Amino acid sequence: MHRTLTQRITTQGPSWAPVAAVAAANVFLATGPLFVRLADTGPVAAAFWRIALAAPVLLVAAALLGERPVRAARGLWGAIALAGLAFALDLGSWHVGILGTTLANSTLFGNSATLIYPIYGFIVARAWPTRMQGAALTLAALGGGLLLGRSAELSPQNLVGDLFCLLAGVLYAAYFIIMARVRTAMRPLSALGLSTAASALPLLALALILGERVMPGDWTPLLLLTLCSQLIGQGLLIYAIGHLTPLVVGLALLIQPVVSATIGWLWFDERLGLPDIAGAVLIAAALVLVRKPEGKPLAPEAADPRSVA
Repeated sequence: MHRTLTQRITTQGPSWAPVAAVAAANVFLATGPLFVRLADTGPVAAAFWRIALAAPVLLVAAALLGERPVRAARGLWGAIALAGLAFALDLGSWHVGILGTTLANSTLFGNSATLIYPIYGFIVARAWPTRMQGAALTLAALGGGLLLGRSAELSPQNLVGDLFCLLAGVLYAAYFIIMARVRTAMRPLSALGLSTAASALPLLALALILGERVMPGDWTPLLLLTLCSQLIGQGLLIYAIGHLTPLVVGLALLIQPVVSATIGWLWFDERLGLPDIAGAVLIAAALVLVRKPEGKPLAPEAADPRSVA
């Protein structure tokens, strides 16, 4: 999944390398739902392995770059633990939702934190949304209504899957709110590694409570999920956002639902009707508009460990 909030611009314009990186990142991130479906574990257990396999790599990378995650986390362990719990619930909800709806819908609703997070900023700043932000939220509401209505029409199971993915977006926004404080005192990779590691035990506990199969018979989908979604996709995204404007990053996000929809069509015969396409276009337009730079960010940015999952 998929998702980066307001970013600061650090270069004048995109060169071919960052543009290629952000395009490749979104292609890799869009494969995540496929590997969740192919895994022979439960969906929450798949989320646990995705995190458990990725966290050590992230922490080692932070150490190799000269960061000291444990020392930097002094006084922040409570916030990191709470962020890990929020992220665990988010990722668990999203993976459950992936099994109950189309791949395209799971990607679109999974990215809804990008639209939900600014609402928190409006409340904190006690300010109304700008016209651009208001338009984005309106388009998202219309597109979401179309997709939910279409899912309810096709199957109650699809509607439940959509709602789980939407819940994941809400929980992901909560994660960002908590991580805003952490990011004021820690560098991005350290914050990303520690918050990712903190979500492992809650995910394992939730998988066991739900009675899911935890140990895989085939490690291939889980290794590919970790490699493509958590390491390559996120790594390329972290590189690209330091060189591109929020609008370019937002436009590149449109690659995800296209790739997910194509995978769903080719692999699972998930065919999109006109209401699905219209709803997806509206939400995609909202995701672009909400990233257009208009004034200062409403809240501190945080590292994005899932996706943009």
